[in-house]
Amino acid sequence: MRAPGPSTVLFVVYDGVRLLDVTGPVEVLTVANEHGGAYRLVLASPDGRDVVSSAGVRLGVDVALDAVTGPVGTLVVPGAPDWRAAADAALLDQIRRLAAGSDRIASVCAGAFSLAAAGLLDGRRATTHWDLADQLAENFPRVTVDPDPIFVADGRIITSAGISAGIDLTLALVESDLGPEVARTVAQHLVVFLQRPGGQSQFSVRTSAGSTRNDLLRHVLDAVAADPGRSWDLATMATLAGVSVRHLGRLFRTELDTTPAGYLDRIRVESARSLLERGDETLDVVARRTGFGSPETMRRAFLRELDVTPGAYRSRFRTTGVAKHR
Repeated sequence: MRAPGPSTVLFVVYDGVRLLDVTGPVEVLTVANEHGGAYRLVLASPDGRDVVSSAGVRLGVDVALDAVTGPVGTLVVPGAPDWRAAADAALLDQIRRLAAGSDRIASVCAGAFSLAAAGLLDGRRATTHWDLADQLAENFPRVTVDPDPIFVADGRIITSAGISAGIDLTLALVESDLGPEVARTVAQHLVVFLQRPGGQSQFSVRTSAGSTRNDLLRHVLDAVAADPGRSWDLATMATLAGVSVRHLGRLFRTELDTTPAGYLDRIRVESARSLLERGDETLDVVARRTGFGSPETMRRAFLRELDVTPGAYRSRFRTTGVAKHR
């Protein structure tokens, strides 16, 4: 292999790697090269042999990991459906070695687990797929896990959210290297957002806050989730739980780290999201059915919880728009 250098982007691949975690960033960098970039893309596997991705597609490999010597511009560690697939001790040793000589290190989706297992995220802020964030935090308590951002940069280490977020991350790298105009051109060519609206919370189940072993509180949470459009207030919830309003507030704080009003907002946003995704009701009807009362109140809650308006949520996330092109 020709000696690596600052323009080299080295992808660590292995059997079971998520295909889009690799091909998404590769395509971004390839298009960037068509518009003035000079990235040299290299795929390296533990033994230098081709690997079979999680989709069953074979990826051609350029070199064995241990044959890579010298500095690398960007080390990219993709993930796998089972993050333990990349937790092999020998593979982690190679990631540590290559990271030490890389200008920057990036992970896509569950690739953050490999960086964490290699000790590279200790004391750092990082993200991963929203559905894996709790596992990352539980397994690697020295990592500050933020489950919402599409990607997080902490020093020379950049971690991204799930699967397609590797495209967002790589566009950010291109912007850093070649400037916003080139990054914008690449995004337009690929027909993707240069900066995706909202964070991962728009895709995750926000009602996961409702996890408690307290039977009294669980009774309230289940009732609210079953009928979010009801005219709920503190007194009604407290009566249902058989406790005082003050005690109910304490239960929410200690068990869920939120307030009754905050939990109610999340449940109502979750319910409204479902209606927006699968129905054609006006925003006024959705707001009334989910207990917000008015579109403006619902709009404020969506911006607070998801950083996107209800109208924008419906237009961006309900459909790809394929029907109107038929």
